[in-house]
Amino acid sequence: MEYFLLENFSLFILIIIVLALWDLIWRFLAMWKAAKRDQKGWFICLGIFSTAGILPIIYLLIYKDKPEY
Repeated sequence: MEYFLLENFSLFILIIIVLALWDLIWRFLAMWKAAKRDQKGWFICLGIFSTAGILPIIYLLIYKDKPEY
């Protein structure tokens, strides 16, 4: 088991980095839109909860057709 972890350590690090970048991009986009729409509740939730990009994607899908102020 220890050999398996050492052998795939770089793969695990790569996966973590890719997942962090994925979350960062989606979170930034959703928080930007929430701030422009003056939606403080959404902005706070998007900033606090780390959901690997799921919550920001849901937010962007819900409000995709709503105009920005």
